[in-house]
Amino acid sequence: MGNKTIWAGEQEMNQEVQRIGRKNGLELAVPSRERKGIGDVILSAESSMLIAGVRIEALRLYPDDRGYFCELARLGAAGIAERMLPGGGASVQISATQTYPQTIKAIHYHFEQTDLWMPISGMFQVILCDLRNSSATFGKVNTLYVGNLRPWAILIPPGVGHGYKIVGNDPGVLVYITNRFYNPEDEGRLPYDHPGIAYDWETQHK
Repeated sequence: MGNKTIWAGEQEMNQEVQRIGRKNGLELAVPSRERKGIGDVILSAESSMLIAGVRIEALRLYPDDRGYFCELARLGAAGIAERMLPGGGASVQISATQTYPQTIKAIHYHFEQTDLWMPISGMFQVILCDLRNSSATFGKVNTLYVGNLRPWAILIPPGVGHGYKIVGNDPGVLVYITNRFYNPEDEGRLPYDHPGIAYDWETQHK
């Protein structure tokens, strides 16, 4: 505590930060926010409001009269999935999770692990928050509505806090690739309602 920094979010301000820790060349911290919000809502894969290092690609989905086929990733081909290739002793893990409607899973972060999220059913309200103290977008919050109605793959680099809420009436299924095997010592967690992030999980009545 006691360090002053600039939050690169919707408005710039001097504020205290809560240090989380330092590892793998990253120093992570949580800025102080004065009011709740959902940050910048990302409506395009090329949005200039994306947190630094976050990348998005539309999933390849092929519907026909039988249903649909969805290509999730081509490891070894150009694209955001290339970040998941083994290198330097890293290993790839592919996992899936189902989450019931209105459930919140948040907020996680890693010092070393990169995540590639691919929501394949249901609708997700995804929160991303830049916890990297040296990042140009430190403190910035992104909200992405992804899933059935917006089939995006999301690359989440180390130091970017992440989580989601399932919106709507259907469970959500998330397939995700990580560029190393799960290591509980690399995963950190913040409360979903951490006051420094001040994320508004309520339905946005606009």
